[in-house]
Amino acid sequence: MSDSFGWDLPIITPEALRRLLKLGETGSWNIAGLGPLEVRGECRIGRLLMTHGAGAGQDSPMLRGLRHALAGEGVQTLAFEFAYLQQMRREGRRRPPPQVDRLVEELAQWCDSVSHTDLPKPWFGGKSLGGRVASLLAARDTARGLVLCGYPFHPPGKPERLRLAHWPLLACPTLVVQGARDPFGSRDEVAGYALPGSVRFHWLEEGDHDWKPRRAGGSTQAQLIDEAAAAIVAFMAVHP
Repeated sequence: MSDSFGWDLPIITPEALRRLLKLGETGSWNIAGLGPLEVRGECRIGRLLMTHGAGAGQDSPMLRGLRHALAGEGVQTLAFEFAYLQQMRREGRRRPPPQVDRLVEELAQWCDSVSHTDLPKPWFGGKSLGGRVASLLAARDTARGLVLCGYPFHPPGKPERLRLAHWPLLACPTLVVQGARDPFGSRDEVAGYALPGSVRFHWLEEGDHDWKPRRAGGSTQAQLIDEAAAAIVAFMAVHP
């Protein structure tokens, strides 16, 4: 795992972070009691608090490319890593994520740290496990909106173990950006699910769980990331 995300950053309090965000500052800081946070882009369309997948952090090519593309189109991205992944970086070895309820509480703390009465409320979202955590928090506490990238509808090869029990409680605008051949939920599989009316999909042709296409597909991961970013920006723009 790369240690490039959140390395050797100035430590600031959550209160100082909120002041910086109100002033429109961008950059990277280590938030006391929480960990590293990277803020990119101006908030012309909205703000997106971004989580990551179970084993790869915010420095994965997919998430780096997505944050760059979104920030360039007016979506301010606020990227952090859960405590267990921060520990992985410190120890230099992999470890499984904790129980999902613990991650939901951690995301709630991050949401509080980046929220300010003078700023638009952040959308929740992220990759795979992180998207699941974001959806659980939105179902519990409500949210301005959700952007779920490669949602893990079920473990690969186990389509009967659906992770949709909380979805009837999702009332906010929800966009799922999914590779059409994602083993965690392909287009053919998802077509049979009963989902809330607030949920919309953008399917990336030939994309897998990391939005990588087949070699013979005629597109690249970078192109699919740009397509995904355009879909996210358009969706957030019509749900201000």
